[in-house]
Amino acid sequence: MSTAFDFSPLYRSMIGVDRMADLAEAALRSNADASYPPFDVEKTGQDSYRVTIAAAGFSPAELEVTAQPNLLVVSGKKARAEEGARNFLHRGVAMRGFERRFELADHVVVRSASHADGLLTIDLEREVPEALKPRRIEIGQARQQQLAGPDKARKAA
Repeated sequence: MSTAFDFSPLYRSMIGVDRMADLAEAALRSNADASYPPFDVEKTGQDSYRVTIAAAGFSPAELEVTAQPNLLVVSGKKARAEEGARNFLHRGVAMRGFERRFELADHVVVRSASHADGLLTIDLEREVPEALKPRRIEIGQARQQQLAGPDKARKAA
C-alpha cells in the first residue's frame, strides 16, 4: 500500500516549508534495509541525545561517522579480503555494509562517538547560539530632558 501526499498547497502560503515537506516524504518512503543495523535513539537530558547502533562484527576502523549540517551519517564497510578467507557453514551475524542517515534538528551537534562490545554510541547535544536564545530586556527610566521637551532643557542649562 502506497500513500502519496501532495505538499504543494503548503508552498503557496508558507515560505520555507520545503525542507519540512522533504523530511516528511523521506520518513514515509519505505526502505528495505530500514531495520539493519538495529539502533536506539534516546533522550539523555533536556538538550542531549544518544544514538546506539548494533554494529556487531565491525571494528572501529570499519565504521565511519560523518556530521553535516542537519544530518548524521553512519556507515560501516567490511574489508573484502576477510570475506573470502573464511569458510562459513552458517552465517547468522550480518556483516554487510550499511549506511544509516539521521536527520538532525537545527543546532544539534555530535559530541562524541565510541565503540564497545559491538555497539557504536554517538552522543549529540543541542547548542542554541547565544544570539538566538531569548533574552530579557531591561526597561529603564526615561530621562527628564526627553520628557520636558527641548525648550525646557535649554532653560535649565
